[in-house]
Amino acid sequence: MTTPLDLHGVIPPVVTPLTPDRELDVPSFQRVLTRMLDAGVDGVFVLGSTSEVAFATDAVRRRVVTEAARVVAGRVPLLAGVVDMATERVLDHARVAADLGADGVVATAPFYAVTPREQVRRHFEVLGERSPVPVVAYDIPVCVHTKLDADDLVALGRDGAIVAVKDSSGDDVGFRRLALRNRDAGEPLRLFTGHEVVVDGAYLSGAHGVVPGLGNVDPAGYVRLHRALQGGDWATARDEQDRLARLMDIVLAPRRTGGWGAGVGAFKAALVLLGVIDSHQLPLPFEGLDDADVDAVKAVLTEVGLAA
Repeated sequence: MTTPLDLHGVIPPVVTPLTPDRELDVPSFQRVLTRMLDAGVDGVFVLGSTSEVAFATDAVRRRVVTEAARVVAGRVPLLAGVVDMATERVLDHARVAADLGADGVVATAPFYAVTPREQVRRHFEVLGERSPVPVVAYDIPVCVHTKLDADDLVALGRDGAIVAVKDSSGDDVGFRRLALRNRDAGEPLRLFTGHEVVVDGAYLSGAHGVVPGLGNVDPAGYVRLHRALQGGDWATARDEQDRLARLMDIVLAPRRTGGWGAGVGAFKAALVLLGVIDSHQLPLPFEGLDDADVDAVKAVLTEVGLAA
């Protein structure tokens, strides 16, 4: 039996700052986390997609969770990604993360081996049975090539195998369907959108919180948005969401790279420009943004009034 975990509100997926020679930059990591906590976030999520989990060795994973647990010190829930290809490997990561101080773990569907729906559901059932801490299901089909089924997720929540869903599918219709199924079942799950630019719509559908990569750059903005939405102040929420949507243009600014490197590269470049981290280095095979792309990110920051 795992300890209950109350998840809600703003839980940013924390970037993993690197030194120029690609070692974990602990002082920069501490500043990122402290800035989020000072902004009033409701939790933090390390070793997600924004956090470079796909690139991290087991040693780096352990160090990231250790340092995060030290900085967070129980002030908010600490979630750790345990993404891996198959159930037993995910469980190994979950045990380590729990031992190092994670309050919950975040897992995708299995990948590499083609896995039918029945086995995806069994994957999460086993995680729920054997993980030492609560499990959050991470729906990110662009990376794992499986869309988690809404009915299965709600059933898993009702049975206690998972406590929440982080939806990074970009499928707003699917999210609405999940929210309806969850509401009909008495809300056994906490639902989080990872879609930074339509948080207001997700809350209207039934989201309980947001896991925004852009929350690394502007955690206070997402806290203000969450509070406005919780208070039913839709005009303020719309204005804040519009501003954040404009800020999200930093991921479109780079012209010399694309995909994951453009998105996380832009977040890191913005954090350097804001004086939060020391380097915008990325893991191999990616490189940090070049000067022209950094200037393009700076222009967006300036336009929305977030320049240092």
